[in-house]
Amino acid sequence: MDPQISDVFQAISDPSRRQILKLLFKNSLTINALADNFDMSRPAVSKHIKILEGAGFISIQNIGRERYCTLKKDGFNELQDWINFYDTFWKVKLHNLVSLLDDKTYSNENSPHRQ
Repeated sequence: MDPQISDVFQAISDPSRRQILKLLFKNSLTINALADNFDMSRPAVSKHIKILEGAGFISIQNIGRERYCTLKKDGFNELQDWINFYDTFWKVKLHNLVSLLDDKTYSNENSPHRQ
């Protein structure tokens, strides 16, 4: 597992990492608290956390002897930008299709060959 992943899609491609994000939805959690939710070693969970941190999904703050993970907007913003781009693309395509169909319907209704 490469902890240097910065691509947001690669970062969320792993189900364990998506679960970590879900666990952090309500509150910041320590790495140990996160690790308690998985059937894997703490170092393996730490690698997943480093990947999520590198992709901008979480930040890690040292408080005393504990390391707390908190959701961060950067990775989510990058995902949303990508989704918005294709959402706009499809809206334009569908609008153009509706316009084309409306034009064809209008042309057929006004055709001299219409009975």
